[in-house]
Amino acid sequence: MDIIVKINKNIWLATSIFASPNKNQYSMTRITIAKGDGIGPEIMDATLDIIMAAGAQIEIDEIEVGEKVYLAGNNAGIAKESWDTIRKNKIFLKAPITTPQGGGYKSLNVTTRKFLGLYSNVRPCISLHPYVKTKHPKMDIVIIRENEEDLYAGIEHQQTDEVVQCLKLISRPGCEKIVRYAFEYAKQYGRKKVTCFTKDNIMKQTDGLFHQVFDEIAKEYPEIENEHWIIDIGAAKMADTPEYFDVIVMPNLYGDVLSDVAAQITGSVGLAGSANIGESCAMFEAIHGSAPRRAGQNLANPSGLLQGAIMMLNHIGQSGVAEKVQNAWLKTIEDGIHTYDIYKEGVSKQQVGTKEFAQAVIANLGQKPVQLKAVQYNEQAVLNLPKYTRRKASKKELVGVDLFVHWDGYKADELATKLKEVDVLGVELSMITNRGIKVWPEGFEETFCTDHWRCRFKPSNGSGVTKQQIIELLDKAEAHGIDTIKTENLYTFNGKQAYSLGQGQ
Repeated sequence: MDIIVKINKNIWLATSIFASPNKNQYSMTRITIAKGDGIGPEIMDATLDIIMAAGAQIEIDEIEVGEKVYLAGNNAGIAKESWDTIRKNKIFLKAPITTPQGGGYKSLNVTTRKFLGLYSNVRPCISLHPYVKTKHPKMDIVIIRENEEDLYAGIEHQQTDEVVQCLKLISRPGCEKIVRYAFEYAKQYGRKKVTCFTKDNIMKQTDGLFHQVFDEIAKEYPEIENEHWIIDIGAAKMADTPEYFDVIVMPNLYGDVLSDVAAQITGSVGLAGSANIGESCAMFEAIHGSAPRRAGQNLANPSGLLQGAIMMLNHIGQSGVAEKVQNAWLKTIEDGIHTYDIYKEGVSKQQVGTKEFAQAVIANLGQKPVQLKAVQYNEQAVLNLPKYTRRKASKKELVGVDLFVHWDGYKADELATKLKEVDVLGVELSMITNRGIKVWPEGFEETFCTDHWRCRFKPSNGSGVTKQQIIELLDKAEAHGIDTIKTENLYTFNGKQAYSLGQGQ
């Protein structure tokens, strides 16, 4: 087996005390680990014991992140020196952490993903039937979630007494990187189909771009089946018949929600691991939390973090070790050696603690499951994707402006009358919406309106609009006592309209 030798306060070195058949073919990789909070230290120790015993060729730098760092006055939960270590090593294996309630503490997971450009979140969700209870015994899907943008840009503002907004940002680079990763992942791991989930029947610009890029890139992989589903019916289909899907790629919010749903319907969120992949760095983790009530009791199931570590081994090119660990883990599950969270009378054979579960997996190294499907990883399983290349700039023309107005009235006709007093040569009011629905001209009196109004101005002479005209509009609106809270310019790109119509327009 392998043991971890402590060199100094923060550095460990893996050394072998018994031979591993795949060991000599791998070069040593230095990684960063964080044991986190709650059950984190226990499941990290168990995970490291297993992968070292399997022959992982890694050197380890340990950093401290999470609750202690937060409560010491660092709102990010991580010190600068720790960032330096992560950026130097490029590979980060992280146990769950506790984020204190209140006080403006920021999510370390979100911060890490964005700072390090970890654009792809990868979550395999596979049924372990009949050893772990599930209604979906044939489920074997991988959810690939865009990890940096969408509503998770976290750009929010209160605009009026009654309305707040959150900006949904979708970029072409973000779409291209995540969609290409999904197809390359499918190609590398022998998957047959990639499915895209969006809501582009409603969000035609943002989700529409994601769907458009998916269709463009799918053409480069004719050997892989591709399809698109609207997110609501796609989610229903996944929850009912997950065996229909193979790889699913989604924008950030949808992927966050559905990856947890998928993990749970396989049997348990506690068994799922996660990879966060960027162009230069990568982070691997369990998807569950720190479970502080279970800490220090030798109860926690280390499987989620172990699955993250297996993905890490594949990522760094030590696929033979990853394969050995995964098959030993499957054999242990198949043998009925289970921690309390998945133990079930009549199915399980022995209830064990964290340490004992790790020892059972180690004892099964070199063996394969009989009933569950054994894995066989490609030794070339490191995905090397091209960097994004910016396209030639489009011809961009300003063709109008939306003025967002805070107004306490209820009738759009009254607001339209006030706005028509804002007289700017060459520009005229063309539409007013409230919460997206057209309320002027020809609005319905039954439509409920808040105090947040979008007022669209278009050229009166058929030509474009200038920014000087927009400035004049704002100046005159202010002079007439109209509270303009923001503007959005209306553009065409290469002659194509690049803004939404009002609902009902």
